[in-house]
Amino acid sequence: MTLFPRSLFPAATLGLSFAAACLAGTALVSPALAQEGGGQLPPIEVTSPTLVPTPVNQIASSITVITAADIQRDQRRTVADALQTVPGLNIVQSGGPGSQTSVFMRGTNSNHTKILIDGIDAGDPSTPNGAFDLAHLLTDDIDRIEILRGPQSGLYGSDAIGGVISITTKKGQGPAKITARVEGGSYGTINSSANVSGSEGRFNYSFGVAQFHTGGIPVTPNEALAPGQKRIDDTYKNMTYSTKLGVDINDYLGLNFVGRYTDATLGYTGYNSFFSGPADSQSTSHAKQLFTRSEAVATLFDGQLKNYFGLNFTNQSRDTFDPNGFPNNTNIEGERTKYDWRSVATFVPGQTLVVGAEHDTESFHSSSVTTKENSNRGAYVELQSRFFERLYVVSNVRIDDNDAFGDHTTYRVAPAFIVPGTETKLKASYGTGFKAPTLTQLYDTTYGSNNPNLKPEESRGYDVGFEQPIAHDRIRFGTTYFNNDIRNLIVGDPATFYKYGNIDSAKTSGFETFAAITFNERFKLRFDHTYTEAIDTKTGLDLLRRPRHKMSYTAIWTPLDDLTLSATVLSLSRFDDFPRFGFTRVTVPGATTVNLAANYKVAEGVTAFARIDNLLDKYYVNPDGYLRAGLSVFGGIRLASAPFAR
Repeated sequence: MTLFPRSLFPAATLGLSFAAACLAGTALVSPALAQEGGGQLPPIEVTSPTLVPTPVNQIASSITVITAADIQRDQRRTVADALQTVPGLNIVQSGGPGSQTSVFMRGTNSNHTKILIDGIDAGDPSTPNGAFDLAHLLTDDIDRIEILRGPQSGLYGSDAIGGVISITTKKGQGPAKITARVEGGSYGTINSSANVSGSEGRFNYSFGVAQFHTGGIPVTPNEALAPGQKRIDDTYKNMTYSTKLGVDINDYLGLNFVGRYTDATLGYTGYNSFFSGPADSQSTSHAKQLFTRSEAVATLFDGQLKNYFGLNFTNQSRDTFDPNGFPNNTNIEGERTKYDWRSVATFVPGQTLVVGAEHDTESFHSSSVTTKENSNRGAYVELQSRFFERLYVVSNVRIDDNDAFGDHTTYRVAPAFIVPGTETKLKASYGTGFKAPTLTQLYDTTYGSNNPNLKPEESRGYDVGFEQPIAHDRIRFGTTYFNNDIRNLIVGDPATFYKYGNIDSAKTSGFETFAAITFNERFKLRFDHTYTEAIDTKTGLDLLRRPRHKMSYTAIWTPLDDLTLSATVLSLSRFDDFPRFGFTRVTVPGATTVNLAANYKVAEGVTAFARIDNLLDKYYVNPDGYLRAGLSVFGGIRLASAPFAR
């Protein structure tokens, strides 16, 4: 039996990292340069491990930070592309841009990573496994991405067995300004974006629009086509609109609002069941995604007590037309409404107490299924402690009460210690996680596989590691060992005609290792390697689409004040997979790709840029049956107005 069946988890792999480093920042910062270090830079703060801004050198959790500057330098247009080299996770895209895109963290499933956009749970209640499809998430308005690895359910509840990816969009600051970008290149690519942002007194604002378009990308390998059959290339168009508003009513009360809407259309090659191969006509998928959050922030006792009250609403829908399938037309829609409260107290020096509660209701319906609904209530408490400026401990516990399966308790503890003299950072964490059954698994009777008596999937995981700075943090290296035991996995049971059941288990373990060197302020290098064993404990076989090795090398060079060059080498070892057009396990060869990017400041507010993806024109598939794009060249210009006088 194959754990994590292809029908539910259509892409997999695990991964390593890459760029995050050499900025001599602090803690794995950015897949391009800066990993857990202090150097001469101000300490980098992260929020996702504790829900409170905390210097990363005080955090035991394995975390990577990707900033807007990193995204702009490397010219990554989608979040999926920006995540490709992050340690401990792997991104798999089943086709060209806009095709189903999944993240697999430390060998766990795609629905074992919770994805947040400005605090909004992006999980899709309408999909069979409940995972968020990263395919349509563009980067133009993104300020930072925090990738938090290891079980995090003690703070975040369901879906955080592998970890959490927290995305924060840009906030308007200072005098009004306008930015714009236009880009063109291979495969009929035409991308553009525009943003207006700023602040005035107690009010801040940001409005943005981004467009992503490809005219045709070859996805089906030639060897998969029947004799004389013409390949159909993928096409994609994405329009994304976003806004972020905030106002401080007075010194004690602030109001915030975030809105994001995406309308995307993908043309793709379907499946011809008659001869088990690619179809002769193109299928179409039309996706719409709406994410909103309204928030009130009450500040008391000179800032020593802050209360956050939020309301989140999401709606995600897909209309699919497949002339080769049955039924030809499908429509599915999922919604989530969530109320949350969080209180942060800092009355005692060195001690931060966080208490919170939330109520989450999700629903879905389709052309063949009437509306199904489920609710969950959760409460948590966390204590963040600092002792002697050298020892830091974060501990939390959470209780969830779910309408479908009842109560569930999770927890986590994560200590870190900075050794005097050597400044070696020793870190460890231990936590539990769970994944609630999805609405499809519980209630969708279309194929008779649903099971309303399902229990949540569960995990216990730990990691332990160190980081060592040398030469005033110009050199930093380290390694982390991780281990996860996952039980009660939900899969279709052949003994009951593939009715869902809690019948499988898995174990994932491995090492995340890095070394970063800052030669000077103009030249920086970084190396990352992730080794992952992801095993079906029933069969002893490797889980599908999880390469054992993933390596990356990153260099950033600023030969001139106005010119920045970056290069990335990303290498994956071979992995097992089910072929796109078949049912027998195969081995997919590994591949190494090289990407280059350049940014040149032509004048104040005018930057020309160019990049080359897959420089060596490597021909490879990942996953099986999905050809990756060959040598691709792109270029464009970025404009930024001078701040308008007030």
